[in-house]
Parts: sequence; structure tokens; C-alpha cells
Amino acid sequence: MPLLDVSSFAAGRWIAPDDSARLIENAVTGAPMARAGSADLDVQAMLDHARKTGGPALRALTFHARARMLKAMAVELGRHKDVLYDLSFATGATQADHLIDIDGGIGTLFVYASKGRREMADAHVHLDGGIEPLSRDGNFLGQHICTPLPGVAVHINAFNFPVWGMLEKLAPTLLAGMPAIVKPATATCYVTERAVRILLDSGILPNGALQLVSGGLGDMLDHLGCQDVVSFTGSAETALTLRANPHLLRNAVRFVAEQDSLNASILGPDAVPGTPEFDLFVAEVQREMTTKAGQKCTAIRRIIAPEPLVDPVIAALGERLSRIRVGDPRDPATGMGALVSGAQKRDVLDKAALIGTEATCVWGDPTAFGDVAGAFVSPMLFHCDTPDTARHVHTTEAFGPVSTIMGYRDADHAIALANRGGGSLVASVITRDPQVAAAVASGAGAYHGRLYFNNRDSMAESTGHGSPLPHMVHGGPGRAGGGEELGGLRGVMHYMQRTAVQGSPDLLGAIGQSWVPGGTEIPAPAHPFTRGFHDLRLGETLHTPARKITLDDIETFAHFTGDTFYAHMDDDAARRNPFFPGRVAHGYLLISFAAGLFVEPAEGPVLANTGLDALRFMKPVVAGDSIKVRLTVKQKTPRNTEYGEVRWHVSLRNQDDDLVAEYELLTMNAYQA
Repeated sequence: MPLLDVSSFAAGRWIAPDDSARLIENAVTGAPMARAGSADLDVQAMLDHARKTGGPALRALTFHARARMLKAMAVELGRHKDVLYDLSFATGATQADHLIDIDGGIGTLFVYASKGRREMADAHVHLDGGIEPLSRDGNFLGQHICTPLPGVAVHINAFNFPVWGMLEKLAPTLLAGMPAIVKPATATCYVTERAVRILLDSGILPNGALQLVSGGLGDMLDHLGCQDVVSFTGSAETALTLRANPHLLRNAVRFVAEQDSLNASILGPDAVPGTPEFDLFVAEVQREMTTKAGQKCTAIRRIIAPEPLVDPVIAALGERLSRIRVGDPRDPATGMGALVSGAQKRDVLDKAALIGTEATCVWGDPTAFGDVAGAFVSPMLFHCDTPDTARHVHTTEAFGPVSTIMGYRDADHAIALANRGGGSLVASVITRDPQVAAAVASGAGAYHGRLYFNNRDSMAESTGHGSPLPHMVHGGPGRAGGGEELGGLRGVMHYMQRTAVQGSPDLLGAIGQSWVPGGTEIPAPAHPFTRGFHDLRLGETLHTPARKITLDDIETFAHFTGDTFYAHMDDDAARRNPFFPGRVAHGYLLISFAAGLFVEPAEGPVLANTGLDALRFMKPVVAGDSIKVRLTVKQKTPRNTEYGEVRWHVSLRNQDDDLVAEYELLTMNAYQA
């Protein structure tokens, strides 16, 4: 069977492998199946293509346009999932593993597409936090903004997730407006290449937004500058080599690392045999040991159980592992496929032997599958009875189906053992005891990027110890690399520059494409609620007449709503309260009356009131006071083809022009009146 040529996509053209290419083996058969790598890659041309063509094209789009692009990418890959599944079997992955890698990667695109539309403005500048007043009269203000880096993101990915590993970096990068050069691990780059071909053939991405290196990067890192980003996933040794690149250090090139870690799972002292928590713990450990043949950066490497429960856990876990069939991943009966290559198999067995110098193998056979051509190994469970003095069980990661169980005396001991990993991506705790959860959170939080708590109350809906979600931070301190990926918009910020801008309200409003209080008000040519979304202008303002608040209003509102709090009904009691001069109007009465002052009752482009943000009451209103309202168009965000969201700044002032309340009103408005 002819070898599959895995090409690179560089500066707008596909480049086939040459004589310098590396052979790639089929993980299941051990036979050569593909080749990748070319010495002809012009890395400077690739970087120039990204910076001069891809970057400007992406930055010309708004965040919402880029979010729609991500959604289109997800849909397109979803149409070709079966092609990716079929190719991915050669990596040793089972169909269940494909759901994590391929479907999980597509799901990440969908999540970032949604977050881009919901949490970012339809703009080119992202506002980070609120306005900071820097002067007494409010004419000089500060604001933090985030803008896309005009460089290129170089993504160096691991072999275990050739699709998810690419997309979990690519989604926040493209949403930020930055082009990417993707370098997958060579062992599985043929799956990544097929996914990239699908995306490029679709025409969804602007020219230069995505390039691919199948094989080595050459000296690309030596050509990066302060506006570029390197995002790496892989071993701690490789990360250290890359970090130490003098050019990266000299130019302060941003470097994000997610590297191997000795993740732990702690069985709470309350989770004894016979409880749902005990069964859940055993099931989670078994799944994390065997999913992707244990080739997961979040897999459970250290099992930490109360000393009296070590033997029951070994017995229960051994029983579950005995049901796992190791073999051809295409066979639906297979529970665990092969490691990615023969080299990986040798590395796992070598690391397992090192762990075996401090622990006893209590389930599995390191010599199994020795006469099989593919990269198959047996799941291996070790028991270490001296975890306080052992070294390798806390520092050596066998990147395969290998885990070590150890006993703990009390919660402090369990936390100390978990922290001896020197920093990990995730630690899980299976317990129903809130005190145990609180102790681990405070004692181990600094050593772990994610803490996963689970028990009978959440187990039916939980996502699992080893599942990084795009909503939550993926990364960890120390050995885990010290970086953070994903985490919603936090992941996007790696590819943007946060800048403090200072100036007048009008200037900050122009920069952020959002009206700033104190800025110029535009008199409304007609009631704003009668004007379509596209007709409304930022700063367009309506000033209402005043309405007097009477004692009868206060009492009627109290009896009608049932809110007879003493501050509204008992003058003496209200005066004893340090916040009130006597009986005061309900805050919600003021909001209700404000709506009555500015709402246009006739049918029009305002379709719905969808909420209030940042509601604050500044000064109490008593009977006899008057209130008036200023309603200003603060921000406009398109939502679909029919309507968009208008954010209104609303302020209420009394007869002395003192500010008594302030909030932001959200409405959905039709595009046309």
C-alpha cells in the first residue's frame, strides 16, 4: 500500500513531503503508513503571509464576524466527521476516543462562536472592565481595552489530540483576530492535515489566516517578535528547550505552555465501599486510565485513597479493568486501543519500570503484547506504600494507561500528597463532605489549574475529571507549565494586548464604540423607542419631565407588591436606620415610575425588555421629592437578521438634580421602525 503524503500548507500553497520526510507508523499494525516533512518550507514567507495577509483580513472583521466564522468552521467539520473518524483509527483511538478529540474540538468551536457573539461587542476593540474615574468632575477617565496582536500565533501541538488540540487553540486565536501557523505532532499529523484541508477547501477562512507545518518548524521561532505568540502543548523537557530560546527571551515573545502533569484523584474519607461516591471514584479512575490508552494530559496518574480503603479500591478497580478489552480500535467491542507508536510504547514501559522501583504492580502485565506488532500495552496499576518518601511516583509520568495508588492518613496528608506533583492540570475529589471539599480547595488550589469535585448529587450531569471545557481554564502551575488556555474569553486574551487608555468621555466612547457617561448627548429627533435599531445613534438621549413621589404612591406600592419593609411604612423605625431620613420610596417603585416616564406605549421597533445591569441606588427618595429620567443609547449589538440588542444608560435625578439611581437597560429592537 503506498504511503500517504502529509503536506504542509505554507504561504498559500500545499507543499508535499520531500526526501527529508519522516516515516509515520500505523499504531495498530506498526507498519509505515505516511510520511511528513519538507526542508523546502520558507518560514519567513509563512510568517510574512500571516502578518501581511492573514492578520489584516482577520482584523478587518469584527468580533461577531469572526465568531460567525468559527460557527461555520464547526458546521463544516461536522459534515466531514466520518472522514476524520476513519483516519483517526490509525492513531490507535477508538470510536469513543474520537468523540473526545473530533467532536470535542468541534464543540469547542461552537462554544467560542457563542461566547464571541454573547460576551463581546460587534466591534474591533474589546472593553476590559468598566470606566475608571480619574478626575473630580468626570472629564478625564480611564478604560482598559484589548486589541488583536498584529503578529502570528505559532501553535505547537501534542500527538494525543490531533483535532481538539488544534481547535482548542485555534478558536480563541481566530476570535481574537490573529492568524495561526499550526504545527501538529508528526506522529498523528495526518489527521490534523485532513481537518485543515476541510477548512481551507471550504473557503470560510480569509487567505493567510491558517497555515500548517507537517514535520519540523525549522528555525521559525528565531524569526518571531514581540507581537507574536507561541502556544505549546507537550512534554516539560520540550517546553523548557523552547522557552530557553534566546530569541524568544530577547524579544519577550509571549509563550503559553500546557505540559505534562501528575494529576491526582482523591477519594474522600466518607466515600466508603457501598456508597455511590466509592463506585463513582473507581469508575472515573478506570475511565481516565484507559481513555485514549491513557494518553491524556489530564489523565489520573496518582490515586490517593484513605489507608483503610486502598485494598478495596485495588480490588474494585482491578475488577473494572479486567472488563476492558485491548485491541483493534475499529472493533466496537474494544475498550482501549493502541498507544500512538512503538516509540511511545517503549517510553511508557520504561517509565512504568521506573515507577516500579518504588511501587508494586498490582494489576496488569508490563510484558503483555510483547509479541504484537502494534503499539498495545496492558493497563497497569501500581501500589506505593511509602508515598511520603517515594520520588518517581510524584515526578515520573508514564504517558499511557499507568496509575499508582497510595494511602493517606487524613485530609492534610492527602493534600500534601496531591501537591507533591509539583503543579498539575487537574485534581479531582470524590466526596459528599463539604468540609473535605473546602479543605482541599484552600490547601491544594495553588498547585492545580482545575479542581473537580463530584458526588452522587452531580454525577449524572458532570463532565468528568479529564474533560477540559472551553468555558473553564485549562492549564496549571509549576510542572504543568504555568499557562492557561481556554477559560472562555480568558483564552482569547492571550492573543490580544491589554492597553490602558485615558482621556475625555467622548474620546473613550469613540475608542470603545460605546457612549460613556459625561460624553456628548445627541438630542433625540423623535422618541428613541419609535426609531429602528439602525437609526439609533450612540449618545442619542431622551430627557423626561419630572414626576412627584407622594406618600400615597409609597403605601399603594407597598400593599400592592407586599413589600411592607419598615423603611417604607414606619417613619420612626426608618429614622433609626443610618441610611434613611424617614420613610422612603421603594427602589423598585422608582424603577417602575422611571419606565412610565420614558416608555413609548405604542407598538414599535422595541420588541422586548431583556434585563437590567448595574442597578445602583445612590440617594433615598422621600414623599414630596420628584424624579426625572435621562435615557441614552449606550451600545448597539446586532443579534440576528431581524433585530439587535440596544444597551441604554438610564439615570434618575431628583428635583435638586442629585443622582438617585442608575442602571443599564437592555432591549431587543427591530432593525426597521
